[in-house]
Amino acid sequence: MVRLTLIDFAGNSTTISVAPGQSAMQAAVSSGIAGVVGECGGSAMCATCHVYVHPDWYGQLPEPLETELEMLDCTVSERRDQSRLSCQIRMDETLDGLVLLLPERQQ
Repeated sequence: MVRLTLIDFAGNSTTISVAPGQSAMQAAVSSGIAGVVGECGGSAMCATCHVYVHPDWYGQLPEPLETELEMLDCTVSERRDQSRLSCQIRMDETLDGLVLLLPERQQ
């Protein structure tokens, strides 16, 4: 298991354990984290799992695919340089301790 910390818009932090190979979105939804919706189930088709990757971690993630970049143009909350879709972040041992910040809203 690897650790994933999610910080909501109000600054409340929750750390969850995630099985390697699971997406950050799947882990957040199954843990009942408010602020991650994942309407499309992880297909990069809805942008309701939009997150901001903490700057200390952003460079450690693989580059986003074109489909993810296109969906990031559809986010409700402001798109930033550190914006990603959490359904496209596959957790593994190299991401143990990853910190994701949640936008004000998804819908």
